[in-house]
Amino acid sequence: MAFLIDPQELKPGLILFRRADVQHRNWYCRIKVPGSDRYKTVSLRTADVTTAKEAAFDADADLRFRVKHDVPVFNRTFAQIAKMYADHQQARSEAGEITHHRWEVVESIIRAQINRYVGAKQIAHVSHDDFLGYPLWRRQNGLGRGGRPVSDATIRYEMSIFRSVIAFAVGKRFVPESHVYKGKLPLAKVRREEFTPEEYRKLHTFARGWVKRARTKKFEWHRQLAYNFILIMCNTGMRPAEAKNLRWRDVAIRADSHGRRMVILHVRGKDKSRQLVAAGNVADYLERVRSLTINETAPEGAVFVNGKGDPAATLYADQIEALLREAGLLLSASGSTRSTYCFRHTYATFRLTEGVDVYFLSKQMGTSVKMIEDHYGHINPVKNASRILQGLPGWEAT
Repeated sequence: MAFLIDPQELKPGLILFRRADVQHRNWYCRIKVPGSDRYKTVSLRTADVTTAKEAAFDADADLRFRVKHDVPVFNRTFAQIAKMYADHQQARSEAGEITHHRWEVVESIIRAQINRYVGAKQIAHVSHDDFLGYPLWRRQNGLGRGGRPVSDATIRYEMSIFRSVIAFAVGKRFVPESHVYKGKLPLAKVRREEFTPEEYRKLHTFARGWVKRARTKKFEWHRQLAYNFILIMCNTGMRPAEAKNLRWRDVAIRADSHGRRMVILHVRGKDKSRQLVAAGNVADYLERVRSLTINETAPEGAVFVNGKGDPAATLYADQIEALLREAGLLLSASGSTRSTYCFRHTYATFRLTEGVDVYFLSKQMGTSVKMIEDHYGHINPVKNASRILQGLPGWEAT
């Protein structure tokens, strides 16, 4: 190092030196961390070389004690570690390991939320109590989308990033393994609830009038796309990410051995691709979308586009939110706000209610049987009502 002057090796891995880039003549020492390629520099706060040597040996002994007993060696604030973590995520995005959007979201949450909470604290002093206290602080110090109270789902996601930063600090040996909270996150997962058959019929009926009530042709165009998007999602079970990636080359219309029309979609999510099938009515909905985007239907073109002809990044989220709010369907029976993902849940619920085998449904939806059983176990009583109610008044065996 160019600023290092008057170096003295006190023993292997322990160097005494002065700095050329400061005004004072005080001594420093540089200590190699046992078992790693890292070094720690300590200011000895004395210009006397004899006192400095004694202090350097004391610092070396203290560091070795810390390493042996898994005590943090370096002092860093949470914000400093979080910056290192965010930079690492940016490097991963540039290498193609995660999306650029994922890195932007992580960086934004760290900067806008978590750093406000514990950014100034030494990373070694961020405790499990701090972690578990985040939900209360978050609700008291910010709102969610559209000025609404922040949702449990948002807090859970932010806490997962919070925990990832701590785990990153463990990997860098800034804190011991015990600093990572190993229990379940304190908030239950929020089920983006499906529509009941009655709600779905109401939505279907209301949406047709909603399209006609558009004040301008431009608004009508957006509403028509949003309406047909909903119909396609509720009748295929696609994930929103798969809908964003859907291209016209991925759409095929076929007939089965009985001459019944069906749609085959080749969909791609973040990491995997699969095929799914849909009934002939989905072909009608797709043809409506095609007629609305006639200039954008080259094979490589996105199925769902915005007004500029580019892939619809938000999948008509504003229009759908407005539609659900006007129809009185934005909030589910439990009070949670519905999102685009509820259309996938609606599809799964309707299919299970109709008696579709869980194994086949798992293949169609690109998920596991266990996942379906865990998330849609509440459907079984409806599906098996005749068995459950057997022997009760009105349900006697015939």
